[in-house]
Amino acid sequence: MRLLIADDHELTRRGIRSVIEARGDADVLEAEMESGPSKSPSRGTLDLIILDISMPLCDGFAAAREIRKIDRNTPILSVSLTRTSLFVDVARKSGANGYLTKTASSGVLLEAVDSILCSEDFFPLESVS
Repeated sequence: MRLLIADDHELTRRGIRSVIEARGDADVLEAEMESGPSKSPSRGTLDLIILDISMPLCDGFAAAREIRKIDRNTPILSVSLTRTSLFVDVARKSGANGYLTKTASSGVLLEAVDSILCSEDFFPLESVS
């Protein structure tokens, strides 16, 4: 599988990358997003985009909406430190196929990735207030 992680924090990108690459079945690209979306690597064909929703020069909700305008098929997993049902709802309405907090365990991250790659939405926080 081929994934893109778009996050403005290097440590977060590298952490997510290491968890996914440890399985041995993924080619993982990173987009630093510190300088805005124009610094993202060429997407090519992707199986999943893991997208931070809160970045200095790029609103992840808006980015998801823009991705959906040009690509209806590549799944998006929104990630955030914020754990509210409002953010989950906005992520879903923005075109994301899942939502995960950055405090989730490695196992939950892999569960989210696997669910989304199997065409199942992953929104375990919908009941969170």
